Amino acid sequence: MAGGRGERLHPLTRERSKPAVPFGGRHRIVYFVLSSFVNSALLSLYMLVQYKSQSMIEHLRLAWRVGGLVPDHFITVVPPQMRYGENWYRGTADAVLQNVNLIDDYTPDLVAIFGADHIYRMDINQMIAFHREREADVTVAARPVPIADASNYGILGVDAESRVVDFDEKPRRPKPMPGTPERAYASMGNYLFSRQALLDALLADARRSTDHDFGKTIIPELVPSGRVFAYDFQTNEVPGVKPYEELGYWRDIGTLEAYWQSHMDLLGESPRFDLDNRYWPIRAGRHNGPPARIIGGEVDNAQIAEGSLIKRATIRSSILGRSVWVNEGAVIEDSIVMDNTTVGKGARLRRAIIDRFNIVPADAEMGWDPAEDRKRYHVEPSGLVVVPRGGRREFLSGLEEF
Repeated sequence: MAGGRGERLHPLTRERSKPAVPFGGRHRIVYFVLSSFVNSALLSLYMLVQYKSQSMIEHLRLAWRVGGLVPDHFITVVPPQMRYGENWYRGTADAVLQNVNLIDDYTPDLVAIFGADHIYRMDINQMIAFHREREADVTVAARPVPIADASNYGILGVDAESRVVDFDEKPRRPKPMPGTPERAYASMGNYLFSRQALLDALLADARRSTDHDFGKTIIPELVPSGRVFAYDFQTNEVPGVKPYEELGYWRDIGTLEAYWQSHMDLLGESPRFDLDNRYWPIRAGRHNGPPARIIGGEVDNAQIAEGSLIKRATIRSSILGRSVWVNEGAVIEDSIVMDNTTVGKGARLRRAIIDRFNIVPADAEMGWDPAEDRKRYHVEPSGLVVVPRGGRREFLSGLEEF
């Protein structure tokens, strides 16, 4: 499910959907769920897109080509087809219903429905084994969260066998996990359905006036009569994870502050989430540029992607994407600078997110004077400065006057 607007990530989502937002110097957010499926050898994937999807379509076409001679190995983008009326997707369940013909084409035993806007690793085969052992109709991936924070999530109440007995969206009094009163199960928005159970639920939901959403209507209405189970994500074991990494790392990067913090989690000698994992890689598209080059300066605790050039500049605790050029005397601290951006001589960036195709002028300052920053840039309440994607945006905005 890759059609989210990502409104709280604006202006990064001004020209792309949330799953297409760059992450970690050389990835897109959607690459994390795709890597989990590909690394799990599950290679029959449909990507349902909706808002501002061209960026997503192009990146999947260039970076995620599978199949060829094997007919059931594919990653295919599916825009809204409007097969049952002139409506866009009205919710996650409606998106699947509008493409139910794709399920009929293959008649699978199981259908996995995963979101595309979270940062994590997962061996999905372990969730499948759990589902089959319990002869479940639906299995919901869940992660334990502190009971004090549980009111921010959809909470699954379960019995001793992990069967879901109730589902509450952001409850005032969350139901704790059995035997662990200080924690509760939060839904991750990833579902595994037995095919017939899914089809029956979608058709029943379509006949009624609902939100047509898995988390809001489908799952809660299946709980009383269906076999709905919660799969504990923290029991999922992925090879190659380092001892110092956070157990069961998962982040919903729905806000700019969370997006920035997840990048900071990639840094340091013992990062909470280490992208250096040869046994379970987060796959990315090929880049034809040269290796990164550093000519003098100071670089400390940074990730710098291919094709970048650092000339006598200072980079601290930051992540630079591909083909980023940083000129003499520039200082970049605690920041994210995306592909094809040039940082001018003497510029100073602190706690900044610079989207792709930008030119930061010589001697410019961001993150040092919030009042001045607000005159020119998008500034979060925390002081985080965000510069939207550069390139042709200004030219296109000018056309609106004609």
